[in-house]
This record gives sequence, structure tokens and C-alpha cells, in this order.
Amino acid sequence: MTDTPTTTELTPTPGQTVGPFYGYALPFEHDNELVPPGSARAVQLTGTVYDGAGDPVPDAILEIWQPDEHGVVPRETGSLRRNGFTFTGFGRAAVDPEGEFSFSTVNPGPTEAGKAPFISVVLFARGLLNRLFTRIYLPEDTAALATDPLLSSLDGDERARLIATRGADGSLHFDIRLQGEEETPFLRFPSHED
Repeated sequence: MTDTPTTTELTPTPGQTVGPFYGYALPFEHDNELVPPGSARAVQLTGTVYDGAGDPVPDAILEIWQPDEHGVVPRETGSLRRNGFTFTGFGRAAVDPEGEFSFSTVNPGPTEAGKAPFISVVLFARGLLNRLFTRIYLPEDTAALATDPLLSSLDGDERARLIATRGADGSLHFDIRLQGEEETPFLRFPSHED
């Protein structure tokens, strides 16, 4: 008599969250400084990450990618070793215990004439099963904002949540809300699985 192999039904293991993070592996010197703070072209980008209850998230990490002020998408290497001269378009910032982040960057230019300039954002935080993607649009070019395909697909309140506010000193402010009535619109890409 021979034993017939039985088929074992396998069940998937539960997903793992993308945080908390361990500080020894992710930070690098000047990680949030795409350009040196205080330089002629520098613009400060600040904001706070909030959870669904409106409380600051103390352990999120943000990464940004953007074109330079002329709309040129950088192809330079060296994001992990800043030299103060090469603009790579990439930055990373961990929030502080109050959920606040800060970048020293430039105002991105439009990548094509008539297009609305924006900064791409990726957010990693505790409790998320995958990273989140969003954009930060500059507030000035209202004609380009009105014709932007992504913004045009959203209702008025959602659109406003993707546009930064400009400070009197030229700085940009953009808060990110993970859930709730004022939730930041997040993007889904075909290869981005839940």
C-alpha cells in the first residue's frame, strides 16, 4: 500500500506594517537638504503628519522627488552624499516627536510649458501596510492648476488639500492627514498593491 500525498492548504501570513523605523539605518547627513539652507535658491518646505484622530504621527518618514527650478528632472547621482552644489531632486526627512517635517529645497519648475509644478511625496509610517504617494502643488499658477489632470479629477476640497500654502517669507507649508474628513488625497499606481 502506498501513501497518497495530501495537498496542504496554505494560508497567507498577515501583512507587516512599514514602521516603526530604526534610526541607525535610514538617516544620512543632510538628508532633508536638497540645497543648503539659506542659499539664494533655498525654499523651506514644512508640514505636519496627522493620524485619523488629528494627532501628530511621531515616527513617519517622508521622501520627496522633484525637478529643479527650471523643470529639469535631475539625473545626477549623489543623493546620499550631499556636496552642497549638486541638485539631485531627492530628499528624506523623519518627522520630529510632534509629527513635523522640514526640507530645504527649491521651487520646482514645470516639466512642460503650461503644466503645474509639483513635488512628489512618499510617506512611510507605523500602521501602514504600504507606503503612501501624494503630491505637493505650488499655489501660484492657478491656470496650470485648473488644467492639471490629477487635480481636475478631484472635487474642490480634495484639490485644495494637494496645494501648499506660501508663507510671506517664500516658504511652503503642507500638512498630511492619513485619514478622516480632511484626508490627504493619495495616489495609487498599477504596481502598488495593498
